[in-house]
Amino acid sequence: MAFDETKPGDASGTAGNEYKSAGTSTTRLPSSAETVTASVVICAYTLRRWDDLTAAVASVRAQSVTASDIIVVIDHNEELLERSLSSFSDAVVVPNAGKPGLSGARNTGVERATGDVVFFLDDDARAQPDWLAHMLAHYADPAVQGVGGAALPRWPEQGARSGRPSWFPPEFDWVIGCSYIGLPTSVGPVRNPIGAGMSIRRSAFATVGGFSDGLGRVGSIPLGCEETEFGIRLRRDVADAVILYEPAAVVLHGVTPDRITWRYYRRRCFSEGISKAVVARRVGQESALEAEKAYVRHVLPRAVRRDLRHPRTWGRAAMVLVGVLFTVAGYGRGAIARATP
Repeated sequence: MAFDETKPGDASGTAGNEYKSAGTSTTRLPSSAETVTASVVICAYTLRRWDDLTAAVASVRAQSVTASDIIVVIDHNEELLERSLSSFSDAVVVPNAGKPGLSGARNTGVERATGDVVFFLDDDARAQPDWLAHMLAHYADPAVQGVGGAALPRWPEQGARSGRPSWFPPEFDWVIGCSYIGLPTSVGPVRNPIGAGMSIRRSAFATVGGFSDGLGRVGSIPLGCEETEFGIRLRRDVADAVILYEPAAVVLHGVTPDRITWRYYRRRCFSEGISKAVVARRVGQESALEAEKAYVRHVLPRAVRRDLRHPRTWGRAAMVLVGVLFTVAGYGRGAIARATP
């Protein structure tokens, strides 16, 4: 996300389904990375996503590189836990041992992981077969402490709300947890990875600690920024730490019809602003907003100029401005709450 995920690069970056996977048959690990092992953590909280969760687990099983273990963490849902225990016999299925929410669930998964690198896959995302291999290859460099991949939207295919809405600017695909215009188009360092499909060296957690409570999604509440805050701490506390963005490591991230509505767009932008205010309080405003300032100054003005050239895209240009306004309003709300005794 621009306001939650990574430091923007060239604003001419691709969006939507224009990213291409490099393919499984040609993806080989460097000899120095072949001994690096991977654990994959998938966190789930609702039975409504059962089919998605099943597909996510299956996509990990189908990787060209075999994971040491698959860990499914169930976030305080006994029925989902029982069903997962009976269905995923080849995975480690555990309840969230921390507070409700994505941060606690991820931390639980890290504690159970045995691999050198911990991969995180959203329960509504499907990893392409070379996802693990593309990211693992970078861990041959000991300076690399984290690698994130591209998350492409898997739009609804049926009904009135199918495909990308004409008003939805690709620069705001972070609203739906996906890669957006403004990200680098080739491998390069970033502040933090996209949460739908990312990886961190397991040893880093011993130094940095886990994902912070009070950040990240709790159930359907669209908060975020736990990856942002963690990435800032990682680069601050681990000497010479590098976090890379690898656009060839692709996951397809599900987008439900309710997430392509004006109501969700507004709510998500506002919540993102609140989350950013919390991050600024914890790690400092300069670190928390460095990437966002570049995004607002360079990426979004180009988007508005592009969409004002044609009357049919004026609405999309307006939504860029609306998104900024609601995010700034959320940040102001979070800052006021921070200042209140």
